[in-house]
Amino acid sequence: MNIELGLMRFRDLLKVKREKGKRYIFDPIRKKWLVLLPEELVRQLVIHYLLEEKNYNRNRINLERGLRVNSLQKRFDLLVYDMEVNPFLLVECKAPQVPISQDVFHQAAIYNMELKVRYLLITNGIETLCCSIDYQKKSVEYLEAVPEYA
Repeated sequence: MNIELGLMRFRDLLKVKREKGKRYIFDPIRKKWLVLLPEELVRQLVIHYLLEEKNYNRNRINLERGLRVNSLQKRFDLLVYDMEVNPFLLVECKAPQVPISQDVFHQAAIYNMELKVRYLLITNGIETLCCSIDYQKKSVEYLEAVPEYA
């Protein structure tokens, strides 16, 4: 079930600069300039969506951190922790031209084997899927909206 996030309404919040022929975008969580790639643009728009629209706590958002899954080193895009600092929402961002496919969903599911989040969000900025995961029932439910911060 596709969720319409309307990410482009947050574009005025983005800080972009050009330096030595490259474009950079400011990451408000890590407080640093990053090379502006299509996937990074989606990630930064999602951050602003979570902060502005959903009132997520900026201090509970981690970006592009490494984790070990089955002895392989992996890196997630965005992980939000709840108030008790438990993994709450895992976000996998793709460039707009990358379709949200079973392979993309599988990639996020592999990361989640270690993290065990309650919610999984996958987006390319155009198409967005979000689901809740019940580990006891071993079930996934697709949601109509991104969950409120808890």
